[in-house]
Amino acid sequence: MWQTLAIASVFFPGLFFLSVRSLGWAAPAWSLKDRILLSSRMVSSVQATMATVSGIIVVLNCKDVVHDRYWLAVEYVWVIVPYMIYDVCVMYLCHWHKSRDTLEKKHSLASVRSFLEKDRLMVTHHLFILVVLTPVAQYLRGELGDFFVGCIFVAELSTPFVSLGKILMQLKMQDTLLHKVNGILILVTFFLCRIVLFPFMYRAYARHTGIPIYMVPFHIPMHCNVANASLIAPQLYWFMLICKKAVRLYSSSPSDKNR
Repeated sequence: MWQTLAIASVFFPGLFFLSVRSLGWAAPAWSLKDRILLSSRMVSSVQATMATVSGIIVVLNCKDVVHDRYWLAVEYVWVIVPYMIYDVCVMYLCHWHKSRDTLEKKHSLASVRSFLEKDRLMVTHHLFILVVLTPVAQYLRGELGDFFVGCIFVAELSTPFVSLGKILMQLKMQDTLLHKVNGILILVTFFLCRIVLFPFMYRAYARHTGIPIYMVPFHIPMHCNVANASLIAPQLYWFMLICKKAVRLYSSSPSDKNR
């Protein structure tokens, strides 16, 4: 546990600063803001890939969805904890650099307040994972449900595509075929891995216990239902935003986008 926490606490910030420095050498014309934004998205994609691979491994190794154990289901949570703390800090740094024209030039309570107001849902999501989901995943569930923890890890599959979309927009490539194909991949992966994932988990439990799926919420601990409801609620909101962006992307012509 402590070794994993220590390694992850160094790995993600180290990768971020290495990326910022490398981009300064590879693209000297880029501003510090551009390098920070791109680096944050690259590190996000790395973590999401690690989480997805870990989740797939856990799911494939847990034939009994309730009782089977696999070490990654416990160990990778200790990677997520320092990543979430790092990510909140980097989100603030990105917000500060993007808002320097309207905010004070130095970090202040006003800049922190502005960040919390603009990104309150994402910050709340991260805090929920740290304060609620981590105790549930590591302690409250006992030695049951590694399969479902692995499923939650797989939800990160859509993140690399979301990050790629932002990178393409940063590089002024939003009118390319790659951006449109990536938009479809965002829609599909987000819908399957962040929305359909939850009924899939309930169905897996229903098949394991031999009960109808609609009876599952009454057979599992209340904190599991609360955690799942709290997780899917922001996903539905974000999916709605993604759908709106997709409608604009695929229904407007290049000339319309430039207006």
